[in-house]
Amino acid sequence: MRTSSTMRTRSAAKRTTRAAAALAAGALALSLTACGGDDDSGGDDKESQGSGTEKPATLTLPRLNGETLEVAAVWTGSEQKNFKKVLAEFEKRTGAKVTFVPAQDPIINFLGSKIAGGAPPDVAMLPQPGAIKQAVDKGWAKPLGAEATKELQKNYSQGWQDIGKVGGKQYGVYYKAANKSLIWYNAKTFENAGASEPKTWDELLTTAQTVYDSGVTPFSVGGADGWTLTDWFENVYLSQAGPEKYDQLAKHEIKWTDPSVKEALTTLAQVWGKKDYLAGGASGALQTEFPASVTQTFTGGDQPKAGMVYEGDFAQVNIGDTKAKVGTDAKVFPFPAVGDTAPVVSGGDAAVILKDSKAAQALATFLASPDAAAVHAKLGGYLSPNRNLDTSAYPNDVQKKIAEALIAAGDDFRFDMSDQAPQAFGGTPGKGEWKALQDFLKNPKDVAGAQAKLEADAAAAYGG
Repeated sequence: MRTSSTMRTRSAAKRTTRAAAALAAGALALSLTACGGDDDSGGDDKESQGSGTEKPATLTLPRLNGETLEVAAVWTGSEQKNFKKVLAEFEKRTGAKVTFVPAQDPIINFLGSKIAGGAPPDVAMLPQPGAIKQAVDKGWAKPLGAEATKELQKNYSQGWQDIGKVGGKQYGVYYKAANKSLIWYNAKTFENAGASEPKTWDELLTTAQTVYDSGVTPFSVGGADGWTLTDWFENVYLSQAGPEKYDQLAKHEIKWTDPSVKEALTTLAQVWGKKDYLAGGASGALQTEFPASVTQTFTGGDQPKAGMVYEGDFAQVNIGDTKAKVGTDAKVFPFPAVGDTAPVVSGGDAAVILKDSKAAQALATFLASPDAAAVHAKLGGYLSPNRNLDTSAYPNDVQKKIAEALIAAGDDFRFDMSDQAPQAFGGTPGKGEWKALQDFLKNPKDVAGAQAKLEADAAAAYGG
């Protein structure tokens, strides 16, 4: 099988139907609309406690005085700062000392150099199922022990458990999730333009033109980070081609030269191919990193650099670096339906043990618990797939409703396609899908050329 280089899509996901996707998307649309603009808690209150009530611990952890751990992740800025507070809570409750190790993309290469040097971290946060599979295949990853597995089974749906498995064994705890089917917008810009939230792709194009006519560029795109472009593609493709095709393309059972890919790229070009629709044009977008793509949408008063920015719920971390308040100044709508139903694409980061020990297993158990999720949730910019986390821990109604919609979807979601691919194709800066889509953003008329490059790179990475 050509898919041997990447983890198989979980069986639960295969059972997802168009009706289920529509239901999840509809629930999200309803919940986000219900948030309105009356959220007083504000996403910028990073230290807020959500409900304001400390919840009792649900998990008893061992004493680990004198034990040390290193945890590696590619997170930077506020994301890293907030995760360190979770690690600090683990330290307080166990007596262990935990050091955060900043990693670089692709993290598999970073870990490889650490392991070759004889100094691997104890735990790594891996952002792709394909990376977990690679870590297992290389003999780096260690299975979760009984306590961590028990905690995971208690708190996670089967679908979220399955994407952390390789060969039937549990290796990953999906500690952090993402709803990647959201478009954030500057509420003042929409109000000034008389624009409304779209529900379909055609309505999105109409909204973009309305914003443009008001004197503001419609979209901010963080094209310097190729993963944002894969997310754009996946939402369009899932909604337009449907979940069965999505699963086939994710496993490279159909080629990137398939007509369904041509249709999705042609649709994307309706936005990417209009330079006046992108802040800075295509060249500007390709020089804009993701954090800046968000902040420039919510700064500049009545003249921000763009009116909308596509990305997941985690964009709230970057919105928090501006004066905009989530729910009032910064609002959000689900990615519009391109085909029959709106897309529901998720991503996530899993904790994987590289050096097996009592302390490492205890940390994995903690990260699988509602206790760890509650610490991170109250800080904002975080979404947990833990179904036993009390959603009152989230700091604003927008984030709370997004989380409730994710949990309500159960196993009926699609995981980020590029994250399921071998890292050489779906997760490496300057290579594979990231680079091919950056080139396509630069020249969106060359659909056939983009398809040929995507297929060549995919065939090499998947091994056939």
